[in-house]
Amino acid sequence: MIISWIGLLLGLGGVIIGQLLEGGHMDPLMQPTAALIVFGGTLGATMLSSTMTEFSLALRSIMKVFLSGNHDYNVLIKEIITIANVARKDGILALEKNVKEIKNPFFQSNLRHIVDGYDPNVIKEMMEVRISKEEEERAGVAKVWETAGGFSPTVGIIGAVLGLIHVMSNLSDSSKLGAGIAVAFVATVYGVGSANLVFLPLANKLKKIYHHEMIEFELIYTALVDIQSGLNPRLIEDKLYNILGEHSLPGGEREAAERKAA
Repeated sequence: MIISWIGLLLGLGGVIIGQLLEGGHMDPLMQPTAALIVFGGTLGATMLSSTMTEFSLALRSIMKVFLSGNHDYNVLIKEIITIANVARKDGILALEKNVKEIKNPFFQSNLRHIVDGYDPNVIKEMMEVRISKEEEERAGVAKVWETAGGFSPTVGIIGAVLGLIHVMSNLSDSSKLGAGIAVAFVATVYGVGSANLVFLPLANKLKKIYHHEMIEFELIYTALVDIQSGLNPRLIEDKLYNILGEHSLPGGEREAAERKAA
């Protein structure tokens, strides 16, 4: 998503440019000791708070934030209605050729179950369990980044305290005072900055992405139940767009809805 890249660059760039405009330099902000304390401590605390599965999925989710595109529900609904029309016209067994063309794993596997003649109640139960597990897994992934955002400012304070301890223990050696104070303040900047510019925004963006994905699950669930029950494709389409709201209607229908509302 281009907006994710822009947001990251604006957030970090604003801090850096602001520092330079105030007459400061980047050298004082480059403190390996402070970075080790803050990022190492935050990483360790986050790993301790998470399962291996959650943590590994959280790392992979970074690519989703910066590379995934916008969700176009109209494409999914168009695919669903095409399948509904085939089922209505030629019967459920005629969907055999459509199963392999579906890219969404949830959609493909459950349509396969319908073609294979699974009991409708069994399929509904299987889909509901899968959706519940997917929702729980996604919530856990977003929570990892939320947890990191909660820990990093506190670890930054720990770094600041350690820096001040170093300063206090070397009051007699003025040559070490500057380095100790720098570590103390930079650790705080690293902790608060990483939380509010990276970790918490990542968590919030993932929640939005996962919300859209769960809507797709709901659309597929609703459609497959109705297709198996033999519902009219036009009614299925109306039900799906009703889930999304009028703002997601295709162009012509959206304009008609807006004129009707006016």
